[in-house]
Amino acid sequence: MSDGHGPPPETPSGWSAEQPPPYSAPQASPWTAPGSQQQVPYGQPYGQPPQQQLPLGPGPQTPYPPHPHPQPGYGYAPHPPALRPGIIPLRPLGLGDILDGTIKLIRSNPKAVLGLSAVAALLTAVPVAVGQAFVLDSMGSAFADPEATSGAELTTASGLVSQYGGSLVSFAVEFLVVTLLTGILTRILGRAVFGGNLSAGEAWQLVKGRVPALFGVVGLMAAIMVVPLIVFALLFVAIVMNASSDSFGLLAGLILLFIVVYIPYYLFFTTRFAFAAPVAVLEGRGPIDSMRRSWHLVTGDFWRVLGILLLTSLLVGLVSGILSVPFTLAGTMFGMFGAGSAATAIVSAVLIAIGGTLGAMITYPFQAGVAGLLYADRRMRSEAFDLVLQTAAIEQQRQGWVHASADELWHPSNSARR
Repeated sequence: MSDGHGPPPETPSGWSAEQPPPYSAPQASPWTAPGSQQQVPYGQPYGQPPQQQLPLGPGPQTPYPPHPHPQPGYGYAPHPPALRPGIIPLRPLGLGDILDGTIKLIRSNPKAVLGLSAVAALLTAVPVAVGQAFVLDSMGSAFADPEATSGAELTTASGLVSQYGGSLVSFAVEFLVVTLLTGILTRILGRAVFGGNLSAGEAWQLVKGRVPALFGVVGLMAAIMVVPLIVFALLFVAIVMNASSDSFGLLAGLILLFIVVYIPYYLFFTTRFAFAAPVAVLEGRGPIDSMRRSWHLVTGDFWRVLGILLLTSLLVGLVSGILSVPFTLAGTMFGMFGAGSAATAIVSAVLIAIGGTLGAMITYPFQAGVAGLLYADRRMRSEAFDLVLQTAAIEQQRQGWVHASADELWHPSNSARR
């Protein structure tokens, strides 16, 4: 692990706001007493004339007098601050560095990051909003005239399509759009670490060759998560078909047992494979190799990675809820109390779509940014990757700009420890 390796190499002046100012006066000798320029030899107390060192040899020797009252920090030379050419310092990251770096990623390139996220969120939210608007309109009609509306209408083919069709379409769109968005945001993040910016078009040109690998990773993850659900559904149907009237307790216990087992299962595999998408994009690996690489990187720091991912989900859920709940609530009220009007249904769908878009527009880039920076942190800690980044950053600063070749530094062959 790279937590214990030495301080980063010295950098040219003017590297970043966290570096010392260029052409500053040379620091005083660490053995200069505060408030004075008098040079004091090592081991000699300040305020007394220098002692003549006696020659070493046989016979009694006169020792140097001890330092009487060392002042706080006397002789202490602090480590220079870590290089920070872009959104993060080039050293192992703490939780604050990861969250701050993700915010800086969004702020440094809002047009590409938030713009693409808004488009993806809108495409995902529209089918759900339309389906919910129709369902709310049907419910509102039933509330307004219960005798004229039969409850069976909500269970007909059209009712089922309204309830679940929008969600199914949204899942399909999310699978496609969010997968592509994750790859583009990861590539933008890889360049932002060095202080460079990529437009959406430039990021797409770099990512389009990795699209099959990205879909492979997402497909494998979906299979891992869905297979237990399918097995449980088949088991549940079999028990229901052969159950007697007094087997309700058995079914309830089975559902509770599945929930208790599935939640740890879900958290375990989502944590183990959290870096598969960044690996597929930045290291150019295939789907299975990317998942194997993610498993290896998480090993040794599983609980920390899990904790940061859970905390990120909590924070993002809170922020997105604050943004989306007012619009979703307003759309629900319009749909239920203004049933029977096409204009009301349209307004309801628009409000629900706006709420979903605002929430997802924050969720997508923040989760992608945290996953990408956690991936970089794990490489720094396990492979001394920060030394590689520091060396490259110094060289690029000497040339005055961020080269596109910085993207190749993420390849595992550039790790300091292999």
